Amino acid sequence: MLPPSPAENSHLKKVLRILRALGIGFVAIVLVATAAVYGVSTMRLNSTVDFQPKRLAAVHADSATVARGAHLATAIAKCAECHGDNMAGKTFAVVDPVFRLYGPNLTRGKGGLADSLTDQDWANAIRHGVRRDGRSLLFMPSEDWANMADADVSAIVAYIKQVPAVDNVVPRSSVGPVGRALMLAGQLPLFSATKVRETSVGPAAPAGRTREYGRYLANIGGCTGCHGPTLSGGRIPGAPPDMPIPANLTPAGIGKYTEADFARALREGKRPNGSAIDPFMPVKYTKLMTDDEIAALWSYVSTVPAKEFGNR
Repeated sequence: MLPPSPAENSHLKKVLRILRALGIGFVAIVLVATAAVYGVSTMRLNSTVDFQPKRLAAVHADSATVARGAHLATAIAKCAECHGDNMAGKTFAVVDPVFRLYGPNLTRGKGGLADSLTDQDWANAIRHGVRRDGRSLLFMPSEDWANMADADVSAIVAYIKQVPAVDNVVPRSSVGPVGRALMLAGQLPLFSATKVRETSVGPAAPAGRTREYGRYLANIGGCTGCHGPTLSGGRIPGAPPDMPIPANLTPAGIGKYTEADFARALREGKRPNGSAIDPFMPVKYTKLMTDDEIAALWSYVSTVPAKEFGNR
């Protein structure tokens, strides 16, 4: 092969200069865009929330209230799912470079939050998804708990305040570059507080095996959070692509279920044919629900309007 001529050499050098210039320009654009995304997302992450907190009545730490709070925090609200069975915090989800989420230590031990929060601070976090400093919590399911009854919020606070202290310094949750870009594009619902609309808190939760109580449990228990407000299932907005897709719980999806089948699904994680439900379903906690709670939830789920899968 002959070596390039002087003219060809000159042309090659010109092309290389253009490519080099384009390369520098592209890198500069990427750097500026990255800096802009980081700067704007940091402002959003650090911004405070303008909200009107629902005032919580005095919290009573009698044994019955604490026991009720322990049940709510595990079987119903499932606080333990993110914060650990001992409430001392745990790694919740690590999806690099999207986010790293950690449920903080809620106890009085080293690295815990209990000694730094007032009862109202706890209530604001639960119902509004707002930290003590006024910023929004990340991925706190406050949309489910916004209308939690005073008695139930108080019971959970009473329980958390008396759990044994555990020393556990949990890393702070962080949002990676991809997560920040998705957040600014409206594709990653990070901020709990922005999802909480107007709250309407009743003086007490309904009770008994009623459809009304079942609807209440479906909300504060996270059924509507995962399966959607209509319970028709579909991919959770902002969820990682490998996260299981919640099923259709309306009569169009589980129309052949009986109440016994429904109870078995919650207690054993099995369908009527014996096949296992995806372990993403928190059977570890739903199996702790009382017979009355399961019956109430069934009375609601079995009577919601039938919807096609995926309408949420």
